[in-house]
Amino acid sequence: MKLLNYIDKLGTIGIFFTALFSPCCFPLFAFGASALGLGSFELFGGWTMWIFLVMVLISLTGLIISYRKHRFIYPLLLAIPSVVLILYSYFYDNNLYFIYSGMFGLLIATGVNYYRNRSNGSCDTCISYNGKEVELKSTITCPNCGYKKAEIMPTDACAFFYECENCKTRLRPLEGDCCVYCSYGTVKCPPIQAGDKCC
Repeated sequence: MKLLNYIDKLGTIGIFFTALFSPCCFPLFAFGASALGLGSFELFGGWTMWIFLVMVLISLTGLIISYRKHRFIYPLLLAIPSVVLILYSYFYDNNLYFIYSGMFGLLIATGVNYYRNRSNGSCDTCISYNGKEVELKSTITCPNCGYKKAEIMPTDACAFFYECENCKTRLRPLEGDCCVYCSYGTVKCPPIQAGDKCC
């Protein structure tokens, strides 16, 4: 899980550092590199383009992992055509403008992805359950008095009964639901989130 989070973060910045450190191949980015005093050398030597392509793929991988975690599709919809444009240009057309367009597409995709994930915050109450990330925190609303309380859902059993702290009403799941969290909570129970059957 930590490795996936690392790739997610690395993917959002990898391509830009690669482009910045190779001003001889990407003159448009040489201005930024020169401002940082990096315009006098090529960091990766003859391997620059291959390192660049690896960083492009890392960026795409990071966005895919981010989509699987956060279910926000728009950055990925922009990143995939951008990566295809870069690869097509490098291997078939050798058009520098296509590479620039693909890089700017990845820049916009990673920017939107970063802003969206940052605004939503990190999930401190998420865990891996049967290979999928699930949210454990759910706010139960009592249908009798409207009282709300945030609870941490169990992962080893279904909560079939729940007593409201305010009015002492004993809640049971509605017909068709497997537990009180699926009926009255803001988040379904972990097995349902993971696509499995409940207890």
